Amino acid sequence: MASRNKVALVGAGRMGSAMAAGWLGAERNALPPEDLILVCPRVSDSARPLVDRYNLKVVETLDAKTAAEVGRVVVAVKPQVFPKIAPALSEVVREDALIISVLAGTGLTVVAATLGATAIFLAARSSLGAGLERRLQGRGGFLARLRAGVAENEVSVLLTLRLIPAVPFFIANLAPAFLGVRTRTYIWTTFVGIIPGTAVYSWTGAGLGAVFDAGGEPDLGLIFRIEVLGPLLALAALAALPAVLRAVRGRRASLEGEA
Repeated sequence: MASRNKVALVGAGRMGSAMAAGWLGAERNALPPEDLILVCPRVSDSARPLVDRYNLKVVETLDAKTAAEVGRVVVAVKPQVFPKIAPALSEVVREDALIISVLAGTGLTVVAATLGATAIFLAARSSLGAGLERRLQGRGGFLARLRAGVAENEVSVLLTLRLIPAVPFFIANLAPAFLGVRTRTYIWTTFVGIIPGTAVYSWTGAGLGAVFDAGGEPDLGLIFRIEVLGPLLALAALAALPAVLRAVRGRRASLEGEA
């Protein structure tokens, strides 16, 4: 009798292929290849090695017969693709099937995190910020210099704080409030800046259901691999570049003036 708890991975690009590789290659209790179905119009270059190695089943669309064997559906497609496939999936997926969407996880988390961060930012500016500012005023011109530096590179500083995974979320929320950052700038840089990191965490979390159901132990170290962490650090460096260039030009102009 065919299993009724197979996993259908909708989308087999780089993100989907990475998840599939983790499920199939787990050291203990890996997902059996016969329990994984790739749903994609064509096999991508990143998925081809997995299909050939494990002889995976690949279908262009999820029909009713195949969907009857699927107990878990993981959607890993680009945002612009999702509206095109959602109606067809809703018609064939079983009512008791677990559906996990990387796209939905990222979107909801980004919106919720931005709202929460904005609430903390506004609270800090209205109450906590005043007391802290009075304390910092006693340190000479430290606060004034710090504020001037942030104001000159406001967008670059805020995006860098959000894109670097090592910066604690509460620091990225509170520091701008104490440094006079404009609310509108804070909101949009928070929303944009947390998208890459949130997508990585949602991508990792989307595969946990399949790993747990198979009795395996998830490897969260995937988040810190160079192929995942590298692009985030590159984005952070790109965000910081305007501030660095402005500082270099200012230093050069200062030296020329002294000469």
